[in-house]
Amino acid sequence: MRILIVNTSDTGGGAAIAARRLFGSLDKAGIDTRMLVLHKTSAEDKVLSAGGRWRKKAAFVWERAVIWANNLFSRKNLFAVSIANTGFDITRTEAFRQSDLIHLHWINQGMLSLHDIQLILHSGKPVVWTMHDMWECTAICHYAYTCGHFKDECGNCPFLRFPGDNDLSHKIFKRKQRILQGTAPHIVTVSHWLAGLARQSTLLKDKDISVIPNTLSLSQFQREDKAECRQRLSWPADKRVILFGAARIDNPIKGFPILLQALRHLLRKGAYRADELCLVLFGHIKFPREVLPLIPVPYIYLGWIADPATQSRLYSAADITVSASHYETFGQTLIEAQSCGCPPVSFGNSGQADIIRHKENGYLADYLSAESLADGIEWGLTAGQDETLKRNMMASVREKYAEEVIARQYIRLYQSLIHS
Repeated sequence: MRILIVNTSDTGGGAAIAARRLFGSLDKAGIDTRMLVLHKTSAEDKVLSAGGRWRKKAAFVWERAVIWANNLFSRKNLFAVSIANTGFDITRTEAFRQSDLIHLHWINQGMLSLHDIQLILHSGKPVVWTMHDMWECTAICHYAYTCGHFKDECGNCPFLRFPGDNDLSHKIFKRKQRILQGTAPHIVTVSHWLAGLARQSTLLKDKDISVIPNTLSLSQFQREDKAECRQRLSWPADKRVILFGAARIDNPIKGFPILLQALRHLLRKGAYRADELCLVLFGHIKFPREVLPLIPVPYIYLGWIADPATQSRLYSAADITVSASHYETFGQTLIEAQSCGCPPVSFGNSGQADIIRHKENGYLADYLSAESLADGIEWGLTAGQDETLKRNMMASVREKYAEEVIARQYIRLYQSLIHS
């Protein structure tokens, strides 16, 4: 059984990390697996790169240029949507020809065009497509927020400057509909929340849909001694440390302003003094001079951290991890934190509810409520000292997300599709 995993990148972003971790878990399980990406940054021999350097750049720029022109040269929401008008025909590659099954993940921003996807779906090879956001079941957006147009035919898109019945989103939706008609990709979602949205969508409601969460290497993410980790990281030993990480911290969907409101609420109610807390941030910030001065407590900004061993040390050293995202299709930082004995606090409206059992292995706050998030932070800073809670968290991760657990689920799915 030879599997080809396809993703835009092998390291950049949550979907890339998830796809790469699955690649590793399948390889450990003895499955002949290759990964085909547009942007390769690792030295792994089994990760293959598609396309030449300049063509990759041209594909990325051309898609953004078309979106920009359709919005009459406004940059607003330029990266909130993808139209897949350009990409690479991977069906011509040796890796594709030699594979028994194609496993698509996040393939936007120049990896695959709609035409390329059509070629894959009509190649005769079974296709699994794991959704890491909503793009597969919408016309052009990656997250629909409160918009329900994907349940019909899209159009009047709130992400476009001049929405209308026959706008760019409606045209792309109809093209996606034609491409998917008569094909049978097996859709995998990483949470039950995302599966529910897929089943409501016009594009995917007649497809087979399974829920298989992301995996985590327990050898990379494991609990270490908190005091030793803080000493190695040069963090204050006498403060309560709140950890917040994201690929891009000031991406509006990550809800960083809500976290700041929650911290201010904690200070106003007298739960903690500012000098008793420390906020640690890891990930990119596009506008740090605008964001960092707004933090009401002492903070440490670490920038981008890609090394799992360092990430594991961060979680082990922190008292709690907070996610304030408007939506999370899964929530990888939550299981990373749990695996290291660090209680996660998050909203319970989307994929986080698959991971967190309220006050058993984390805290689920009321959706977008800064006051409720503050209550969760206060709970976590106290309950997080409980060894029973820490053991519950780590046991939950082993049971649901360990590499062998997720690999086994995918292998069964692959076998059923290859031999059907």
